[in-house]
Amino acid sequence: MLVRNAIDAQGRPIEIYTKDGRIQAVGQGLSCLAGPEDEVLDAVGKTILPAFVDLHCHWRTPGFEYKEDIETGSRAAAAGGYTFVNLMPNTKPVCSSAAQAMQIQQQAEKVGLCDVNQTVSITQDFDGKNIDHLKTLPASVKFITEDGHGVQNNAVMARAFAICTQRDITVMSHAEDMEISPWDYRLAEDIETVRNCWLSEYYQTRLHMCHVSTRGAIEAIRMAKLRGAPVSCEVTPHHLWFTNDVCDYRVNPPIRTAADVQALIEAIQEGVVDAIATDHAPHSEEDKLKGMAGMVGSETAFAVCYTKLCREEGLPLELLSQLMSENPAKILGLAKGRIEPGYDADLVLVDLENPYTVKAAELHSKSHNCPYDGAELYGRVCATIKAGKITYQAE
Repeated sequence: MLVRNAIDAQGRPIEIYTKDGRIQAVGQGLSCLAGPEDEVLDAVGKTILPAFVDLHCHWRTPGFEYKEDIETGSRAAAAGGYTFVNLMPNTKPVCSSAAQAMQIQQQAEKVGLCDVNQTVSITQDFDGKNIDHLKTLPASVKFITEDGHGVQNNAVMARAFAICTQRDITVMSHAEDMEISPWDYRLAEDIETVRNCWLSEYYQTRLHMCHVSTRGAIEAIRMAKLRGAPVSCEVTPHHLWFTNDVCDYRVNPPIRTAADVQALIEAIQEGVVDAIATDHAPHSEEDKLKGMAGMVGSETAFAVCYTKLCREEGLPLELLSQLMSENPAKILGLAKGRIEPGYDADLVLVDLENPYTVKAAELHSKSHNCPYDGAELYGRVCATIKAGKITYQAE
């Protein structure tokens, strides 16, 4: 494939030639490299970026396919500019084995729109106690998490960290003390963040903090990094966009204060935040009415972040690209996230000039629990390219 007439993140004209799923050349005047069998995509002045990599996503398979399944999740991801997602294990049954993880990854491969890593639970079936399965996981399993729950027992979590250091596994943390959260969600996140950062430092275990949302939590991560703990962290678009004085949409962790949002933005500017992840969490209308926490986010993530961070806060587009592509790819160990020869030919075309209105009913996800419905955003995804082939193109 030859992509021509595009603009890079710094506003410069760029052409990209891909072959066999990899980027072969980047520059100008690359038409001479394309043969008659190569597809040509005319970007007509659109901005081209590395395709996005989502560290934190829920596709609900197996057990909750009425909310989302592999195909609809893949379509939503592709429509949002994503070519890789990291799936959480809070399914039914809980994903507690490499065999279960492989089944999900194979199903996604058959759909072919988005590559997948399926994480495995920290405790067996989320029972909060048994971590024996961690000792027998094959080398293919690199990430474990108790997302949606968090491991409540300190000794269990400490033993899990010790095992992960020995087996080169990264712990992904949903930070919530569930005995505290019924009466103080802020303290619940902050205290678990401190605990897990200390465990990471003590055992030198790679730790990735999910959906960080409070000033206290981001400060704990900042200090852990300064002390040399191998900690990374993500924030979500909705924790950057909404504040609790104007939005009471139920997500976990909750929408926070304006001061918390400002703290997250400052942490992005200072390099404390490593990545932006969607926490795409589809629910049926009935489940949302019952109080289930979560929202869909794959298709709106870039536009929300570009509108908020780049247009309103003045952050450079290159930094947003690093947060949504390059850094998540590094954390996951992927040859993605950069527009350079040798990297995967995963690209996204975006329109930065013309606003569009989010219409929840038109999203590709099976669920439409989207609080951005009706919002006017900049940064619409026009086309997504995975391994040199178009997986999504806006009408």
